[in-house]
Amino acid sequence: MPISRDRILYEDDFLLAVNKLSGELVVKGSGKLEKLPLLDFLKKEYPGLRPLHRLDFETSGIVLFAKNKEVYEKVIEQKFAGWKKVYRALVLGRINSAGEEITIPLPSRGSKEKIPATTKYRVLQRFTHVTDVEAEIESGRHHQIRRHFAAIKHPLILDEEYGDRKLNRLFTREMKFRRFFLHASRMEFPHPITGKLTTIDSSLPKLFMEVRKKLI
Repeated sequence: MPISRDRILYEDDFLLAVNKLSGELVVKGSGKLEKLPLLDFLKKEYPGLRPLHRLDFETSGIVLFAKNKEVYEKVIEQKFAGWKKVYRALVLGRINSAGEEITIPLPSRGSKEKIPATTKYRVLQRFTHVTDVEAEIESGRHHQIRRHFAAIKHPLILDEEYGDRKLNRLFTREMKFRRFFLHASRMEFPHPITGKLTTIDSSLPKLFMEVRKKLI
C-alpha cells in the first residue's frame, strides 16, 4: 500500500519530502522494530530513494530524500550550503528573552571531539511552566536542538535523555502526554539540480496543537 498522498509535502524528478510522524523511524536502527521504517516503506514505490537527513524517533515533520544516487551525491558534494531548517519545540520553563543564539560546541557523530554548532531561536508564546519556541539550524549536529536547550537549562519537555525526568513525570501525569514535542516545520535550500530556492512547510501535528491548548 503506497504512502498516503497527504503526507507527501514536495516531489519532483529529483527530490521527495515526506511528513514524518512522531513515533516513526526514518531508517532501521539497532533497536527492535515495531513497524517498518519510513525509508523501507517508501522504497516499495521509490526504489532508489536515499535519505538526505534524519529525524529522531519522537520528532515529527519534514524528511527529505534524494530519488537516486546521483542527486544524493550532488547534495553531499555541495555540503548542504545555504540550507536552513526550522523547528517548533516546547521547552521546560519560561524563557525571558525574546530570542537568542546558542553557540555551544557539540560532539560530532563519529567522535567525542566537539565541533561548532549554532541554534537561533525566538520565543513564540510563554505558558506557566513551558515555552513554545521556533528554532533554526543549518547543517545540524546530533540531537543539536535537544542538547542546546538542555544546555541553557530549558530542555524539551518530556525529553527523557536530556531533560528533567522528575518534572517530565509530573507533566505526563497532568497532561497525559509521553513524547517530547519537536517538529521540523520548514526547510529552505537551493535545489541541488536547478539551483532554485526551494521551501517546504509542514503544519503542526494534532497532538502538538492539543498540548498547546491544554497549556493555555
